[in-house]
Amino acid sequence: MANFSKSQVPQFSVEVYQNAFLPEGGREVNAIVTVTSTGGGTTGGVPLADAAPPPADGTGQQPGAAVVLMVDCSGSMDYPPTKMRNARDATAAAIDTLREGTRFAVVAGTHVAKDVYPGHGRLAVADARTRAQAKEALRKLSAGGGTAIGTWLRLADRLLNSADAAIRHGILLTDGRNEHESPEDLGAALDSCAGRFTCDARGVGTDWEVKEVTGIAAALLGTADIVAEPSGLAADFTHMMENAMGKEVADVALRLWTPVGAEIRFVKQVAPTVADLTGRRTEANARAGDYPTGSWGDESRDYHVCVVVPEAGIGQEMLAARVSLILPDPSGAGSPQTLSQGLVRAVWTDDMVASTSINPQVAHYTGQAELAHVIQQGLEARKAGDLGGATAKLGRAVQLASASGNQDTAKLLSKVVDVVDAATGTVRLKAKVAEADEMTLETRSTKTVRVKK
Repeated sequence: MANFSKSQVPQFSVEVYQNAFLPEGGREVNAIVTVTSTGGGTTGGVPLADAAPPPADGTGQQPGAAVVLMVDCSGSMDYPPTKMRNARDATAAAIDTLREGTRFAVVAGTHVAKDVYPGHGRLAVADARTRAQAKEALRKLSAGGGTAIGTWLRLADRLLNSADAAIRHGILLTDGRNEHESPEDLGAALDSCAGRFTCDARGVGTDWEVKEVTGIAAALLGTADIVAEPSGLAADFTHMMENAMGKEVADVALRLWTPVGAEIRFVKQVAPTVADLTGRRTEANARAGDYPTGSWGDESRDYHVCVVVPEAGIGQEMLAARVSLILPDPSGAGSPQTLSQGLVRAVWTDDMVASTSINPQVAHYTGQAELAHVIQQGLEARKAGDLGGATAKLGRAVQLASASGNQDTAKLLSKVVDVVDAATGTVRLKAKVAEADEMTLETRSTKTVRVKK
């Protein structure tokens, strides 16, 4: 990993939104933590377009980024034949989007994984020559064989970690189910790769498994989406690569310190998507734990932190948690750098109005998390033939989407249900639903909107 000077590290800010007041006997404190990153990173604070490319030998002060593109080349990619062609074109478009000097490789994935460019376990350095060579290698890709995604990820991990790169990123495309390895093998591969690189995952067509693709993205702190029509791959891959090239610093951790007697109930990212980080905690010391947040560019994310504190008397006040953004020392020998901090407080009061007020940010994101949950429950009920349960859950989803202003999710829901009254969540299940529409709703169910200003 790169060693950033203070001038290179993006500027991070932490803002805490909460109602700190608790009634007598109250113990649960909820807060929304907004983390914002602006500027800096591998470009040393200058715009990406103006940054000098990193040296090809990896010995300079700006190691930059490394990217591996994993392309499904299993037999099903030949049905229809345009799918494989679109995948090649999309990968070529992504390669064209690579910033000069970025290290990269292309992996063809079947029941085995093969690094088709540059090959021999190496990474190429992006320039006009290597881009042309990579696109020539893509033209030779053909479909045949099975699907074992864990092998693709393990090869990507080996390739990415062969270079001293600040940002390590994977892009994975599949069109089918992971049928040629066990779920345990895929799970073991994800466990092995977690924290070593981030990965965006895409499913093309409608023959893949949503939970597999979203599970890969969640484990590797990336994004997941559906590209229902293969013709849309090039635009999607270009956008993904643009986002990857905008990342400036990796391995930032959300560190939560709590006093004696307090404990963290959960930590969830709630914007731009819902992702439960509770189980990803690693202990920093006796009173603090780190939660991974992945790579950052110029962006803002929201996290819901729930802390259980010891009881205290009316008028008492305590620090329930200290929230810090931590950048580890890449050598592992020095102390981590604290990028920003915020405080979560608890104050006990007999003022019922103060103690029963719900902070607007907390209320909003509690609703957004419920929205994602009830969509997934509703679709599961529909698949199981429980039409009453599906109607109730998806009706609640329509109600939540309407109340929070989540128009994108509302539009996706309208392709699965007929909305009678959005405000009350009164809906009717559609008799016929296109498989792509149902999969799109499931895949994008965790996408949220920010609090209305």
